[in-house]
Amino acid sequence: MTKHLDLLTIGGGSGGVAVSNRAGSYGARCLLIERGRLGGTCVNVGCVPKKVMWNGAQIAGALEDAADYGFRVGAHEFDWATLKRNRDEHVRDLNKHYARYLASNKVEVVAGAARFVGPKTVEVGGERYSANHVVVATGGHPIVPDVPGARYGITSDGFFELERSPRKVAIVGAGYIAAELAGVLHALGSEVTIVLRRERLLGTFDPLLRETLMEQMRGDGIELVTSTPIIGLEKDHHGHLTLLCGSGTRLGGFDTVIWAIGRAPSTRDLDLPATGLAPDELGFVSTDEYQQTAVPGIYAIGDVTGRVALTPVAIAAGRRLADRLFGGMPDRRLSYDDIPTVIFSHPPIGTVGLTEPEAAERFGADSLKVYQARFTPMYHAFTTRKVATAIKLVVAGPEERVIGCHIIGPGADEMLQGFAVAVKMRATKRDFDDTVAIHPTVAEELVTMRTARPAAV
Repeated sequence: MTKHLDLLTIGGGSGGVAVSNRAGSYGARCLLIERGRLGGTCVNVGCVPKKVMWNGAQIAGALEDAADYGFRVGAHEFDWATLKRNRDEHVRDLNKHYARYLASNKVEVVAGAARFVGPKTVEVGGERYSANHVVVATGGHPIVPDVPGARYGITSDGFFELERSPRKVAIVGAGYIAAELAGVLHALGSEVTIVLRRERLLGTFDPLLRETLMEQMRGDGIELVTSTPIIGLEKDHHGHLTLLCGSGTRLGGFDTVIWAIGRAPSTRDLDLPATGLAPDELGFVSTDEYQQTAVPGIYAIGDVTGRVALTPVAIAAGRRLADRLFGGMPDRRLSYDDIPTVIFSHPPIGTVGLTEPEAAERFGADSLKVYQARFTPMYHAFTTRKVATAIKLVVAGPEERVIGCHIIGPGADEMLQGFAVAVKMRATKRDFDDTVAIHPTVAEELVTMRTARPAAV
């Protein structure tokens, strides 16, 4: 016998939990199916444990700066196992919180792997469930390259399983995961090498951000090996790892290699063709602006859509979908324009809107101006350890509307949220100028810049 519901959600990550809780709060009969731990990537092997590790790395930096501020901290040791134990306990607490919150909204949770057996019917654990509305929110997973010996490396998932700090680690990749793990591991005492297939880290981000970060990393002692495709990984009888490069060179002596080359949608085992859906060659599920797939009554949110792969985006899309389906808001949807994002690198990056190259392509360089500054923040004015800050505003048209705001430096992660509101509200440079600065802060530089240059062509 098939149990029928109002909403059936496959995937208990941020998006799946959000749509289920919101729908349940409206009185919808909801079922959520999750094969792993509630919370998905973000809670278990992503944002949350990553930020805990980043916080630990920030403390390491503060200890290094303490003497310059007059503190005698003496010798100190870092115990990876303690941090991991406390971090994992926090994650388990969040798993329980998710379960309680779902129960409070009367969302039924079924543990297991779902497989479609019809357009809006799934089977899990030998039971069948159907619904008026079905949401695919199964998220993604790290990609492991198809090269000999790849099994000797680990992914970002494996990073969170490490029982001890790596001595010498290679991170293969150029995206935000590579940047974040490199900064954390270096700050916590590992010798770090980043291996890039092309020339640049964070290739889709504004040039100011990626160039400043790469410069800071090199200054901190992180090695960046550029334009180096990897064709294999070897492990000797001592457990030492060696990367085989396309140029014929070898990079060796590592005890850990982390693959950070991207993520793929976790849709392969769903049997989507049974619904009439045809995912693309990578497994992504296309939707319209209302999260509707090509099959009426089946929706997709989060990383499986191939759109902006951020936790708050999945949550916002899920809540808006529930508002539309069960909350009497027929036009409710998520706008994917001007979505802010932060990279918890060292130093952190905050960015919203268009990069300078994107703005030049969309509006034409002649209609743009760029306000830019680079400086050492007050905190590091007299510390031995130096960390740069760089900021950029990209403005368009005679009214100088701010269409891009880019920050790298201490505090960028916290200050961006407010400026993202301003960009979303279509603020102009004059609006920024008319805002009284908060002194002394890094953020004040964004409302005091006076000198502009033309956009780069």
